[in-house]
Amino acid sequence: MTIRLLALDLDGTLLNSRGQVSERNRNALEQARESGVRVAIVTGRRFRDARPTALELGLDVPVIAHNGALTKHARTLETVAVLLLPLTAARRSLEVGRAADADALLSDDHEGLGVLVYDHLRGDNHAAQLYVNWSRRIHGDGSEAVRQVASLEEFLNHEPIHLAFSGGCAKMKALEKNLLEELGTTVKIFSTTYQNKDFTLLDIVHPEASKGVGVAAAAAELGVLREEVMAVGDNLNDLEMLHYAGTGVVMKNAEASLHEIEGLYATSTNDEDGVARAIERFILQPQAEIVGADLRVRPL
Repeated sequence: MTIRLLALDLDGTLLNSRGQVSERNRNALEQARESGVRVAIVTGRRFRDARPTALELGLDVPVIAHNGALTKHARTLETVAVLLLPLTAARRSLEVGRAADADALLSDDHEGLGVLVYDHLRGDNHAAQLYVNWSRRIHGDGSEAVRQVASLEEFLNHEPIHLAFSGGCAKMKALEKNLLEELGTTVKIFSTTYQNKDFTLLDIVHPEASKGVGVAAAAAELGVLREEVMAVGDNLNDLEMLHYAGTGVVMKNAEASLHEIEGLYATSTNDEDGVARAIERFILQPQAEIVGADLRVRPL
């Protein structure tokens, strides 16, 4: 069936390891859009962090950000859908994270561009420090993009978009277990893991939020059937989106467990234009033969 909606993760997927959209990926996206395919960015990133790429590419489908908790137009800032993290669950999650000595980052301001809020970061949490510094640098140090407060406990008097913890893989796996035991189905937890960097990001969102839900809503709004959706991703937070899509594609650099899932296709890494190769195979040349092992159905 013809693909009419293309859902793309950003980090590790559309963006290369330098955080850029390669020329081949850009050209493939332009050709796909010229053929009538709508393109949506679907990311765990905050809306503010994903918006520049959407504007750069001129995408007209709302950005599905915060792992599906917020869907918003990049140009007009019109909010299409939002699922805020319930206040009681947010406060309890923060308590559990504090007990595990984990640093917390809070995403707030769903009506505007979004603000990243924190109170302190441990000296050995280099990844979180780099992210905060990066956010300040690209959005402007004097802007409201990043805000340090005296206490997140005191700041948290309303429903945020989402709460995040980050750190080493083993420590975050233990924290995820604790959070699930304490909060159950009152939240949804997405784990984004990079084993080679010993780094895991835990995003805590509304229990009904997911990339899959966001893509399904976008497809419904556009009148696109599930079978006409293609999704490309590289990590565990992409799983529901990949399962929803009629055509699910995983990057070669994807989390290892994704490569074992029945029915998904494989493409090259994000540094080898994997998104462009998938677009060329399934959208631009849908009847072409698969060459070698570049894209193939995973063995059952």
